[in-house]
Amino acid sequence: MADLLLGQVIRFQGDPFDNPDAAQPLTHGAVLVDAGRIVAVGDASQLRAQAPTARVHDYGQKLISAGFVDAHVHYPQTAIIASWGKRLIDWLNTYTFPEEMRFADRAYADAIANRYLDLVLARGTTTVCTYATIHPESVDAIFTAAQTRGMRVFAGKTCMDRNAPEGLRDTARSAYDDSKALLQKWHGQNRLSYVITPRFSPTSTPEQLQALGALWREYPDCLMQTHLSEQLDEIAWVKDLFPQSRDYLDTYEAQGLLREGAVYGHAIHLTDRERSRLVEAGAALVHCPTSNTFIGSGLFDMALARSLRVGLATDTGGGSSFSMLRTMAAAYEVAQLRGQSLHPSQLWWLATQGSARALRCEDKIGNIAPGLEADLVVIDLASTPAIAQAAARAEDLWQTLFPTIMMGDDRAVAHVWVDGRPLP
Repeated sequence: MADLLLGQVIRFQGDPFDNPDAAQPLTHGAVLVDAGRIVAVGDASQLRAQAPTARVHDYGQKLISAGFVDAHVHYPQTAIIASWGKRLIDWLNTYTFPEEMRFADRAYADAIANRYLDLVLARGTTTVCTYATIHPESVDAIFTAAQTRGMRVFAGKTCMDRNAPEGLRDTARSAYDDSKALLQKWHGQNRLSYVITPRFSPTSTPEQLQALGALWREYPDCLMQTHLSEQLDEIAWVKDLFPQSRDYLDTYEAQGLLREGAVYGHAIHLTDRERSRLVEAGAALVHCPTSNTFIGSGLFDMALARSLRVGLATDTGGGSSFSMLRTMAAAYEVAQLRGQSLHPSQLWWLATQGSARALRCEDKIGNIAPGLEADLVVIDLASTPAIAQAAARAEDLWQTLFPTIMMGDDRAVAHVWVDGRPLP
């Protein structure tokens, strides 16, 4: 039987960074869902008449949106989120690497994978693109957990063959072999997608990057994810490690790791050449605002969203929150510091359709439109007294929504639908 969701609806018919009118809210809207897909979206009275036998879910003045898409996370860092006081390299050595060593234990990996997905679902995130660890078990754990929940999830084995503890290093050969075996096992199963995943240039030799570039050429429909230009001391380290390269991006480009389907996290301190090549190649960037401020990396330039696919991410656990609402608020604040005032529709786009475009799955998720998969979140626009009093003064949906973006938390997430099914 079909389901009919009633409430305010937010949908996009374009990119609000290009067209201010691309976001089209429906005050008395409805979304018709059947067999895991969105069948129709429109006026509530019209869809009631069109689907008289559908089960009705009346959400009143709550907002019905596509589920949030978190385009860059490290699920193995769930347990170390909000650890105190380190910059990137110290963070990796002090917190990340010791924790990731534990994922050789499949039972531990399963426990963290299940915990992580439950945490993000409770906050309205229905799709993530995540790094695992070097252990194949860590990939099996996150995909198995996603499969049991019916989630669309992107993930890959993190590859590192230098500048990491012995228990977290593979080789160029084993990185290729393990990644290929995992890709063949999981890619395209249910709603799962494998992502080729070198951690970043400092932890991969040119030989390993070359091997992963070769694998990507064999499986061009996969994504490739890594990190780019996150901190200035990291960039200096890359220059020392790759003296032959023109810049940080060139360490990937020279090994076949730059083209459409490349997804680079952070990308804060880009050169003019790097910006131009990213645009020419059709690559995507992912803005990680709470991580960039928490670890002291810098301020992302949101003007890039006018020429590149740009997504939004929590970057768990360098990021300090599992919530895409908190992440949207941080993105607004970071843009303000750069003299860029983001409209609420642009923030919402980044957390839904923008991230879906970065992951090249905008034809499946990230929006409310006929034919897309029915991953939905229902947002209470008056979830706390502070938010309610601000929303009560609003004159349109955007003024109503903005207090929830800036002050909302998991209390604002009233209901979540995954693959056309409401979560308990």
